Amino acid sequence: MSAPFEELAGLDKLIHEPARLAITTALAACERADFLFLQRLTGLSKGNLSAHLSKLEAGGLVEISKQFAGKHPRTWVGLTESGRRSVEAHWERLNDLQERSRAWAETHHAES
Repeated sequence: MSAPFEELAGLDKLIHEPARLAITTALAACERADFLFLQRLTGLSKGNLSAHLSKLEAGGLVEISKQFAGKHPRTWVGLTESGRRSVEAHWERLNDLQERSRAWAETHHAES
């Protein structure tokens, strides 16, 4: 069995970056979330969250919409269908790599 570790370098960097992984994972758990909720959930500053959301939107993973509640603007963010599939596939790949890494370690531990 070949070592699965080199495959880690091939992960989708748009999703895998820690802040974006937190954002997309949170969004995968709901239909959409407002900006301030995502900010509190991830602990990111407004500027950081905005920058990461822009990258995710440019990559086609999220949709951003703005609405008004009275005179107050509210920004909503949701995964696109493609984004939802990409996040799910990313976590499946991570889980698979983890399982294969454990199996590799057990095999090579027995050889030493």
